[in-house]
Amino acid sequence: MAQPTSTFSSFDAVGNREDLSDIIYDISPADTPFLSAIPKTAATGTKHEWQKDSLTAASSSNFVIEGDDATTDSITATTRAYNYRAISDKVALVTGTQEAVSKAGRKSEMAYQMEKRMKELKRDVESALLENNAYVAGNDTLASECAGAQAWILTNSNKASDATASAGNGSDAHTDGTARALQESFVETVLASAWTNGGNPTMGVLNAFQKRKFATFSGSGTTTRDADTKKVINTVDVYIDPLGNEVTLVPCRQCPADVVYFMDPEYVKFATLRDFHTTDLAKTGDSVRKQIIVEYTLEMCTEAAHAAVYDLTTS
Repeated sequence: MAQPTSTFSSFDAVGNREDLSDIIYDISPADTPFLSAIPKTAATGTKHEWQKDSLTAASSSNFVIEGDDATTDSITATTRAYNYRAISDKVALVTGTQEAVSKAGRKSEMAYQMEKRMKELKRDVESALLENNAYVAGNDTLASECAGAQAWILTNSNKASDATASAGNGSDAHTDGTARALQESFVETVLASAWTNGGNPTMGVLNAFQKRKFATFSGSGTTTRDADTKKVINTVDVYIDPLGNEVTLVPCRQCPADVVYFMDPEYVKFATLRDFHTTDLAKTGDSVRKQIIVEYTLEMCTEAAHAAVYDLTTS
């Protein structure tokens, strides 16, 4: 059928208001499970230091003669470890006009942009803390960098035979070897090593691909089906090894895909010289400019409290 003559339709109109939803949709992941789980501590310098100590090895022959004079045992001094600070920031610049006009989905453009920048900055920090990067002292022309977790965890680690391990003190990075598929034996070995050395990792930090690998381990071979709710459950959220180490597996989008970390949150800290804060930058014209900045480092209290499996396939 044809439209009647002289019908005025929406195609002819020029004054109809736009139909723009007042909701802005964004599914970009913003969670930072590792950063959220570890405690904060204060740093007071650009080179953040802490002390480590250990007991002497247990002796099965510590027997003394009745009435004998006491023999003084040797005393070993504590050791100092350190990591350099890093400075990370995000900056937003909004014109005065854009801040003034009527907008859909937000009242203030600057407030909206700063909320996004904060989420982005926290993701950047999470990524840096878990990355395989050595510390960099920095200078007037070179940015300082903090060493990430992979440059620290050495004692309780499993790597490819052709990989080169880091020194375990943040000074150098792990050199990857030939990638291998994650195996339960790798996990059992590093957790047993951590237990032997006095560690108690309770948090597994891993990418989605490696999280799915845990569902293939021998103890999870049966997929659960709930007929009432019509759910199929095929996941491992808590892994308990033969020694009773109980580790909650926390998928982390910022974790390197070829690594599985087993962390004890009591012995790793987020040390801040300047915590996340917002600063108004100087005006240079008809615009508003704000910066979110954080100055921080990773305090790996004692790397032997943690464990890791390196050099894993990612597909």
